[in-house]
Amino acid sequence: MKRRTLLDTAALAASAALILTACSSGEGGSKANDKIAGADGGGTKASASPTASAAADRPEVTLPNDLSDTFESWKTGDMTKDAALGDVARRIDATNYAIAQGDPELPALGFYYSGGALADAKDWVESIAKDGYSITGANRYYNAKIDVFDSVSAGVTYCEDQSKAFAKVRKSGKVIKMAVNNDSYVVYTTRLDKNKQGVWQTTKLTSQRGSKSCTP
Repeated sequence: MKRRTLLDTAALAASAALILTACSSGEGGSKANDKIAGADGGGTKASASPTASAAADRPEVTLPNDLSDTFESWKTGDMTKDAALGDVARRIDATNYAIAQGDPELPALGFYYSGGALADAKDWVESIAKDGYSITGANRYYNAKIDVFDSVSAGVTYCEDQSKAFAKVRKSGKVIKMAVNNDSYVVYTTRLDKNKQGVWQTTKLTSQRGSKSCTP
């Protein structure tokens, strides 16, 4: 999916479930090793993302009380793979926090995204905020698969279960619940590049709803 497609989708406010898909980018990032494995001021609730490594001073992200991200079987036991997966999880938290806050300039986005993926993330967060929506509920991330290409690049695919996550009207707080179906499950395909600070940044991100690899 290209950026334009995502922004057009966000404008269809009646299809509230589509708002919950994080940003998607088929642009940006290096062309080298461009393969993908397997083929994005609240309350006090902290996310269930993996513990950060000490390689860089990572920003603290605290999700609102009505929003949670859970990462199932997100560790492999391999130090390099787990570091990369940890930064993917923190990028997801940062994206959902930015959507909840309606803040496309959240510094954490620039920490975990770069290139075209960063531009898409900002566009996506801004489009949701302009449409007057936020998100609430519980997101579950699972079936993570990682392929490390070399010391500074990797690909990751993972699934998201949005069956308990919903769009919320920002002004009224009204929660828009949709019937659970195959489109409640999303597969993401990402490209990661490790920067000089040791952070595995997302440089490419695409998503597809209703993938058989994610649906129950």
